[in-house]
Amino acid sequence: MEEMNGAEVLVKCLEDLGVKHIFGYTGAAILPVFHALEKSDIKIVVNSNEQSCAFSAAGYSRSSNEVGVAIVTSGPAITNTLTSVADAYGDSIPLLVFAGQVPEHKIGTDSFQHINVKGIFGDAAKKVIQLSNGDDIESIVKDAYYFARSGKPGPVVIDVPLDKQQKLHEYMGMNILRFEESYHDDRHLSDEQCEEFFQLLTKSSKPLLYLGGGLNSEAGSYAIRELNEQLGIPSVNTLMAKGVVDERDDINMGMLGMFGTPYANMLIQENDFFFAIGVRWDDRVAEKVGFAIGTDVAYIDINPEKMHQIKIERAPKFTFIGDAPTAIRDLMSYAKKQNISLDIKQWQERARFLKNSWPLDYNRESEYIQSAEVMALLAKYIDENTRITTGVGNQQMLAAQHLSMQKEKSFMSSGSFGTMGFSMPAAIGVHYANPNARVISIDGDGSLKMNLGELHTIASLDMPVKILLLNNQSDGMVQNLQDANYDGIRTATQRQKDVHFADIANSFGFNYAKRISDRNDLKQGLEDFLNSEGPCFLEVCTDREEVLYPKVPAGGAYKDMILGPYIKQIEIND
Repeated sequence: MEEMNGAEVLVKCLEDLGVKHIFGYTGAAILPVFHALEKSDIKIVVNSNEQSCAFSAAGYSRSSNEVGVAIVTSGPAITNTLTSVADAYGDSIPLLVFAGQVPEHKIGTDSFQHINVKGIFGDAAKKVIQLSNGDDIESIVKDAYYFARSGKPGPVVIDVPLDKQQKLHEYMGMNILRFEESYHDDRHLSDEQCEEFFQLLTKSSKPLLYLGGGLNSEAGSYAIRELNEQLGIPSVNTLMAKGVVDERDDINMGMLGMFGTPYANMLIQENDFFFAIGVRWDDRVAEKVGFAIGTDVAYIDINPEKMHQIKIERAPKFTFIGDAPTAIRDLMSYAKKQNISLDIKQWQERARFLKNSWPLDYNRESEYIQSAEVMALLAKYIDENTRITTGVGNQQMLAAQHLSMQKEKSFMSSGSFGTMGFSMPAAIGVHYANPNARVISIDGDGSLKMNLGELHTIASLDMPVKILLLNNQSDGMVQNLQDANYDGIRTATQRQKDVHFADIANSFGFNYAKRISDRNDLKQGLEDFLNSEGPCFLEVCTDREEVLYPKVPAGGAYKDMILGPYIKQIEIND
């Protein structure tokens, strides 16, 4: 037992939990915590604003098995952080956010930089805790860490009044195992449930796996890859599940949905058994699924609220509420004991045929570089050590379509909330969680500007983060919608002045900063960018008139998919 102030207790808890990095921005109401961090081995990464702090912490979580930690001050710092917390909540990302607050006796007044944290984060976080002077900081912080990662993961926000940070407390040194064990999920499938599942599966001739973010972990990826080594079921995945299976495999069809790959969106129209695992049935995917009569649905997920909703909407024949990797391992164990296998060679060949005969393509005759062209070229350099973050917009969907990821937690993107400005700060967190990986932030000019200050963060800390900017001087995805739905009237989506972002990166001190507008320079420029050391920035000027294909129109079904003028069936030679 030791006596120390509340700020020191908080930092000691983070040390006990194994936290190595925090992402933060200081201020008067959180100064005691930062002062305590100065005496700690925990590294402080100072971002350009509080939204970026929490995005970096989320990037840390998304790309590792740890819980990212953000520490910010009061008032506007809290409202700045809201967007990132909501983003993490939408994508089920564990996060700990500590917010400074006015002294407890001033809460509820018009005190300088005071705001109601519970009111702000109430519907945007998994849990919001406001510490009061009678609370035990140690038990609350340690419990919050494991609560954030338990069940359906999500962000926990802890509001820490200034006087609570300054007041002396007794630190007990509680064993963190007691907190971890309190959230252990020991639910397993019974043999009877496994039998029920395989009765559905084995009568199917065209089964399809629908893989979601609930499998995006080392355990989840290993489990689903092992299952498919034995059963060989074709798969489609959500944006959040890229890399869960090796997307280079001929029966792994890639991303499903509004901007999914043509072959994924084709194959789903033909399946007779749809096995959804760890997915939230995003509207850009699920609203387009019009199952034919005779298609059975099985669903495994840890979120009982989502399970209840899907039971009403989809009437699945088989359901299980629990940890997805655990459930898959249970199914595999049963299949091995019962010597279960599938005879679906024709269906596998159908998947291979669609994937190989309907490749992604773009306008190869344009005088301007195509964003899809850049992604298709970058795809040749992706390996298991590559980590990708994206902004939001056409570049995000093109990256998801073209980049065949090979490893779990290797593709980080804002899915549910669709937050522009995500890519660069997330890449910072990814770097610190994976210091030996090659981290590439892919962005559009609209999204990049949202958190442009992170150029300074990356350069000043000499981080080997590579930023690939596709600059079409417009908000391309919204412009595409305007062309389709508003008679081509492009209000507020184009920028007339050509800003040289590479010059801005150079002024911040990037080791490599180059701008390319000529197609003949693209391949060499990309290779130089990838091979250079330290902070690197490559700006590629792309075609403002490029349209993202394929796409399933809003309100349409997969049968209504528009392939555009360039995606065509090609002849496959045996």
